[in-house]
Amino acid sequence: MNLFVFDIETVPDVTAGRLLYQLEDLDDRGVADVMFYKRKQESGGSDFLRHHLHRIVAISVVLRTSDRVRVWSLGEPDSAEEDLIRRFFDGIEKFSPVLVSWNGSGFDLPVIHYRSMLHGIQAPRYWDVGDDDREFKWNNYLSRYHQRHTDLMDVLSAYQPRAAVRLDELATLLGFPGKMGMSGAHVWDSYLRGEVEGIRNYCETDVMNTYLLYLRYDLIRGHLNPYEYEQACAELRELLEQEERPHFTEFLQAWRKPD
Repeated sequence: MNLFVFDIETVPDVTAGRLLYQLEDLDDRGVADVMFYKRKQESGGSDFLRHHLHRIVAISVVLRTSDRVRVWSLGEPDSAEEDLIRRFFDGIEKFSPVLVSWNGSGFDLPVIHYRSMLHGIQAPRYWDVGDDDREFKWNNYLSRYHQRHTDLMDVLSAYQPRAAVRLDELATLLGFPGKMGMSGAHVWDSYLRGEVEGIRNYCETDVMNTYLLYLRYDLIRGHLNPYEYEQACAELRELLEQEERPHFTEFLQAWRKPD
């Protein structure tokens, strides 16, 4: 089974903001400030933008196949959003993997859907619900209770919003690194400073936390025995040690080994 764990990072779509709110005379920061203000007024307190007003600047992946595990961010720091999304769906077309996310049903995938509409990106394998492949009628990427896309936050909370927890908190409780000082709230300011590589690195740490939580999920439901679970964790440790990238090294240092 191919496993495709993913996470996205986004910034305000200031082009959409200019179009919807007639803000042609403002710079990007000014447009975003108006967008945040309008959302706060609309929601009664939260300035987190609605899904269609986000633009994707990073998609990071853990891909586990039968013989290896890989961690990377799609494209390059200067890749267009369209290229990132196309690469994401190309992976699904190629591997037909099990998708794994944390709140992917609630955020990541709806954003990808809207941005795919904007760019006209075709992804027949992803959208199939049994018309092309009969197996997808009973297990596809779109149905909430199917396993082909496993939203861990949704599953572990028993599909109850009041029981949902933050990725950072659960990862930390289980001895995994968690956010390590960064959060999605800092992405817009980092982007304005031109720190796209740092955003991609942060996204990779988030997706590694999600992957480790999925391994623990596979353990508790009996899809991995304790030895297989430890081997899968060791495989990721070995990869991070070999690649010697600074944020990988920091992740390893923050990852507590079992007593």
